[in-house]
Amino acid sequence: MKKIFIYVFLTLAILTACSQPVPEPDAKPAKTATPYPKTILVELAPYLPKALSEMVASFELIESADASQTADIRLDVGGQDADFNWVYALAAPFSYIGEGVSSADLQRFWQGKIPVDFPADMLYVDGSTAAVFEKLWGSSDGSTVRIIDADDLLSRSWESERAFSILPFDQLEPSWQVLPVDGVSPIRKDFTLNHYALTVPFSFIGNSTDLTVLNFRLAEAQVPIGSLTNRYADQLTTVITTGVTALVRGTAYIMEASGMTYPAIDIGDILREADILHINNEVPFAETCPNPFSNPYNDENMIFCSKPEYIQLLEAIGTDVVELAGDHFWNWGEAAMVYTIDLYADHGWQYYGGGRNYSDGVAPALFEHNGNYIAFLGCNAKPPGYATASDDFPGAVQCDLDIMEDQISAVLSKGYTPIFTFQHTEYYDYGISPSLQDDFQRIADAGAVIVQGSQAHHAHAVEFYKNAFMHYGLGNLFFDQYYESAAQREAFIDRHVFYAGKHISTEMISIQFIDNARPRLMTDAEREALLTKVFTASGW
Repeated sequence: MKKIFIYVFLTLAILTACSQPVPEPDAKPAKTATPYPKTILVELAPYLPKALSEMVASFELIESADASQTADIRLDVGGQDADFNWVYALAAPFSYIGEGVSSADLQRFWQGKIPVDFPADMLYVDGSTAAVFEKLWGSSDGSTVRIIDADDLLSRSWESERAFSILPFDQLEPSWQVLPVDGVSPIRKDFTLNHYALTVPFSFIGNSTDLTVLNFRLAEAQVPIGSLTNRYADQLTTVITTGVTALVRGTAYIMEASGMTYPAIDIGDILREADILHINNEVPFAETCPNPFSNPYNDENMIFCSKPEYIQLLEAIGTDVVELAGDHFWNWGEAAMVYTIDLYADHGWQYYGGGRNYSDGVAPALFEHNGNYIAFLGCNAKPPGYATASDDFPGAVQCDLDIMEDQISAVLSKGYTPIFTFQHTEYYDYGISPSLQDDFQRIADAGAVIVQGSQAHHAHAVEFYKNAFMHYGLGNLFFDQYYESAAQREAFIDRHVFYAGKHISTEMISIQFIDNARPRLMTDAEREALLTKVFTASGW
């Protein structure tokens, strides 16, 4: 017992001398302070894309080193595992007529080794992009690459007939034409980062200990490092707008003979791929609609209707919104207009430019997709007689541009981006009609980012006015004018790309009719010939 007492006494004395408290049997060990610093000093390479530098600087745990500081970690091009994948675009002025290029040819051109038949004489880049791609492809000798201010890239490229640019995806705007590289384009929905030659990896570079600390802190702050980019698929929306659809006469006759979806055999996949598909269907559906004429031009009175089963074509192509401002919506009377609107509502499709009454017709069709808020508005700008909507009667809406400006202001105030379509005066050349231009520009001044002439049976010119893309006429989508003229066999489908709430690009997809009902994609030679006529008429 004495030995035990001495042992306990000495043990307590030692513990007391060391000032170590005796823990309770179930007590948890005291927390130790984290060994990691509150902020981590990182050197940002001076040529990083502006948006990337701003993104990294927004991380509270990262402090950007200035010239007087020495950082153990640097953010730069390359690295084994990319922390950021930054997407660049190869772009030409919208007036460019041609195809994309291969990455091998683009790299050789960068290095001053001009490939045979390369479609550009100069590549304009800003200082940041030049430094980034010099890291990847080596220095240029200056003969093929010109460094200019980022704000001048677009204007300088438009001044030259054969100039391309490389710029970050987030700097795109509609008057650039985005060119595929190795057949891959960042404005397409099937785009993947890993299969695109202009995806640039950026990584934190330093010793393994410092990088471990940084990665731990980033994970702790829930920063999704490794998946950060300037091009997220879930922020992109494609909208396709189209020209005249009228499922009547020769088009209806062929549908009766060859099937309801025959007109879309060649272009259906393109239309279905859109997140939002606009159809300008100018003709009402009616249960009393008779069989179509075998000769489309026997219908001298131009009184149009479509059988209810013809809606199978609009179902098959993935219609989302229908423009009702067309000339012939009133043709089969009040009951047919109401029946048609009910039919669209039953399908869950929105409509605009016409409706159950005037107030219904001037109301916008509103969409939200991937964070992009898009509004469709429109009206009939032809002389009175075509538009019949009133306070208590259905039909197309007659244009009152004061009211339309108010409608545009209203959707803008709610955060929507306006697309405006006119049923305007029809004409049959490629140019810009002065009778349309004033109205188009007025609507663009009000804030519409896309202004379209939906009425045209003939493809028309394009204009960039302030911040708006204006296409004066696309031509027919599904309508029987094959025998009217060669020009009326040609048309466009416009694919508009929205990203992070902004209209960034438009592709004009060219189509050629093979009969009174069915368009197909143009061959390269046909497309070049049509674009040459349209862009020349545009003044380019």
